[in-house]
Amino acid sequence: MTISEKQQEVLDELGLFQDWQERYEYVIGLGKKLPAMPEEAKTDDKLIKGCQSQVWLDASAENGKVRYVADSDSVITKGMIALFVRVLDEQPADQILTADLSFIDKTGLKEHLAPTRANALNLMATQMKQRALEFAGN
Repeated sequence: MTISEKQQEVLDELGLFQDWQERYEYVIGLGKKLPAMPEEAKTDDKLIKGCQSQVWLDASAENGKVRYVADSDSVITKGMIALFVRVLDEQPADQILTADLSFIDKTGLKEHLAPTRANALNLMATQMKQRALEFAGN
């Protein structure tokens, strides 16, 4: 499945919910399903700087595709990073680097976040692309 197909899948699923609270509960549920990040992997170099909550992101390359592992000390933030992991995990680095991640604006989640949390979404997207850059061209 391509990045844009995964984005559309997320938007379709979120579109099933009538209000923003139901959407948040769904996003929190996605965060709870994220595979656990080992405590020893939660190091300062994996922290996404500028987020109100602590958010850790790690990436590796496997069979020409980028694999992401992420965690947060906040349930809503963990859910938000889970959205990005769901869309970008197991994709080629070159495709991640050129991906338009504005789908997050279409979710309707940003309107109900504090400005610092809304900004964290941009920081997450940027950091995920930065990590993919390490594996580009391989």
